[in-house]
Amino acid sequence: MNRHCLRLLARNGVPGGSIQLKPWRARFAFSSCCMHSSSRQMATSASSCNMDWSDSSDFDIKASVLIATASLLFASTLSDGSTKCESRKTADRPTPSSVGKEDFESAFVYSDVDKLPVYTMDEVSFNDGTNGRSIWMTYGGIVYDVTDFIANHPGGSEKIIMAAGSAIEPFWHTYRQHFASDLPMRLMEHMAIGRLDPADQDKIDEQMAVLQEDDPYAREPARHKALKIHSDTPMNAETPTRLLTKSYLTPTSLFYIRHHHPVPFLSEKDIHDYRLKIDLTALGKGVRSFSLDDIRKMEKVEVVATLQCSGNRRSGFNSFQRTSGTPWGQGAISTAKFGGVRLRDLLKLAGLDDPIAAQEKQGIEHVRFHGMDGMMASIGIEKASNPYGDVIVCYEMNGELLPRDHGFPLRIIVPGYAAVRSVKWLEKIEVSPTEADGPWQRGLNYKTLPPCITDAKNIDLRQMPSMTEASLFSGITTMKRVDDNAPQPGDRVTVRANGWAWAGGGRNIVRVDVTGDDGKTWATAKLKQGKEQRFGRAWAWVFWECDVPAVVSESGTVSLASKAVDMAFNVQPEKSDHTWNVRGLGNNSWYRAQTRVA
Repeated sequence: MNRHCLRLLARNGVPGGSIQLKPWRARFAFSSCCMHSSSRQMATSASSCNMDWSDSSDFDIKASVLIATASLLFASTLSDGSTKCESRKTADRPTPSSVGKEDFESAFVYSDVDKLPVYTMDEVSFNDGTNGRSIWMTYGGIVYDVTDFIANHPGGSEKIIMAAGSAIEPFWHTYRQHFASDLPMRLMEHMAIGRLDPADQDKIDEQMAVLQEDDPYAREPARHKALKIHSDTPMNAETPTRLLTKSYLTPTSLFYIRHHHPVPFLSEKDIHDYRLKIDLTALGKGVRSFSLDDIRKMEKVEVVATLQCSGNRRSGFNSFQRTSGTPWGQGAISTAKFGGVRLRDLLKLAGLDDPIAAQEKQGIEHVRFHGMDGMMASIGIEKASNPYGDVIVCYEMNGELLPRDHGFPLRIIVPGYAAVRSVKWLEKIEVSPTEADGPWQRGLNYKTLPPCITDAKNIDLRQMPSMTEASLFSGITTMKRVDDNAPQPGDRVTVRANGWAWAGGGRNIVRVDVTGDDGKTWATAKLKQGKEQRFGRAWAWVFWECDVPAVVSESGTVSLASKAVDMAFNVQPEKSDHTWNVRGLGNNSWYRAQTRVA
């Protein structure tokens, strides 16, 4: 247990071993002390201690219990599964990749916190990055110099700069994804330079007490209990593997959820007054507004489309070298029938008569989407205006009103693209010569760096495109033996496997191959639902089934791997090491799965 952790626990200590903690501080202290545990381990440990984070009466936490729990979690998670790669040079400044390689001893570089100098908030505020100054921030009574980390912030440099020269507790009150992983605290341990004057920390505590009274997540929608939750504030949850191919259209309640912020809540009056703005100012035509009734009166179209988070299967990258972001399995992908109006029709109604002329004569290259939660993304005008591109402004999902978790009242659906472009809770559409501002389009969030780059500080992100059209993917969801004999290690058995495959850009899946002997031999799967999609407009996944000869291992298991082939005859790569990137985006290596047969 390091002294930083002990200090956090002891800050409001009282005699007798009990620690009185306000809800926000208890959440921070617990996550800090358990910073080598997974979010599920932390949740389990909290449950075992009968901690209710929403009830202040449950924050009379016994120090001995909490410290013992944290110590056990430290001991059980010394290895995060990252494989050391000698060809990659670890930078002196902390990066997700470098802290992922640390052993237990090196993880706590500032254990003697009490020996660090004390700074006032005025001194911290002075170091706000202006005029070439360093960038300092405070958290939990510790002062951090984050200057060299700004470019590597997974949420983008624009977001972290908001807290320059100030405390980050108020920001993390909203951006609670920082509590879902050990990574933020492990990174920060390397940047500690001092302690904040206790009187200034008391003022921050008072501010947090006020903020706690207005919880931005108080009106979150109810979610299906079967979802595999990675974080609940904001909600990030994947469809369980066992349910992924149960039905071709994913039930709305089981559709994966990827949020960056609290879900917007609209009152009846808000819904009545809602207007979608179409901004054609860049064309000299001003702004037009459309009510929900206006949009529903237009010609309705339906598009069956698969949406996939760009970080799907990030956990596969993490087994090679640590990345930053939610450690998704294969379940951050789902398919639905979306109903709404064509984006090109709405743009035309607003005054965009000739998108080709707008591009060639007036320099309009992008269509930007603005969400109520502050999310911004864009696509090229070619995709937005293509009559065969099937981009829609959506108000229905699987024949029902679009639910809050998936963008009510309106969202964009951009088939064949990374799901981040399908902005939820839409409030404005804008034509522009330039792509959208913000970290989701221009920042590190959705840019795939080369495998050799673990530190983005010296990378010009402006020269790197953001993720748009998706690549090629497949997954295995069920496996069972076909024959009834009693196999021995080394024998071959037949295993029936089922799964899915999907390619971005509307590219049809033409084949799925499955191996049971690590690629020595292959069986070709039978394509099932989804195989009859229109040529070049295959926006949704394909289900497949395959009987695979597989070799039984010494442990009585068989290992299968799938790879898909699309209409351009792209094929999935065997391994993820040469596509690894620091943000963990786009893992489309062979999907590997294992099952016991003996």
